[in-house]
Amino acid sequence: MALTQADIDREIAEVQDAYDKARAGGAPAAHHPPRDYAPYRSSTLRHPKQPLVAVSGGDPETVELSGPVFGSTDVTALDSDLTKQHHGEPLGERITVSGRLLDSGGRPVRGQLVEIWQANASGRYAHQRDQHPAPLDPNFTGVGRVLTGDDGSYSFTTVKPGAYPWRNHENAWRPAHIHFSLFGNAFTQRLVTQMYFPNDPLFQYDPILRSVTDETARQRLIATYDHDLSQPEFSLGYRWDIVLDGPSATWIEEGR
Repeated sequence: MALTQADIDREIAEVQDAYDKARAGGAPAAHHPPRDYAPYRSSTLRHPKQPLVAVSGGDPETVELSGPVFGSTDVTALDSDLTKQHHGEPLGERITVSGRLLDSGGRPVRGQLVEIWQANASGRYAHQRDQHPAPLDPNFTGVGRVLTGDDGSYSFTTVKPGAYPWRNHENAWRPAHIHFSLFGNAFTQRLVTQMYFPNDPLFQYDPILRSVTDETARQRLIATYDHDLSQPEFSLGYRWDIVLDGPSATWIEEGR
């Protein structure tokens, strides 16, 4: 028998209630979700279950590249504007997404590669495994990258992605979101997270977002509409800072 949204809602509520009771009893805040969060069904199959294995000996580059193999000239302005990567303009609501990459002390993290990928305005990825019966956009690939500036800033021009169905349970829909990848100083330092848009009605139904049981931490995944960032007759602006560590850290998809 297929799991329904009501089944998932019940499981989400049980985990959330247990967390809230633990917090009321003095337990510390959980800024990251458990890797085996049951309402997100695939996490129970995909998360690591064995201790890490130390790798020693041999060529160290088989374990870790010393740094990303690109330079500032390899990342162009075109890479950060997802609306200009094809001959025509993509369909959808044009948006500007900007923010800063910061450490735990609020200091900027400079020269770091930030990559994004997302569905198009109809909620479909330009990927052969995405068979969602929504239209592909020949003028939108949904992938971009940029290097952070001296003040840790980044900025992308894109279109607002649509919600899309996924097979976690019957009638499961993901809220609109953009995936972010941060490479740090080496490829093994790569961090992946997601940015959401304010006031999405699907928030309460999404087990991936709700796996972050701490409300304050969950809110840090939601961008803020910024009218000053909006550009006249061109795009709406959203601001979203990414904090790498510390008590205000952005949730990272550890082990997912």
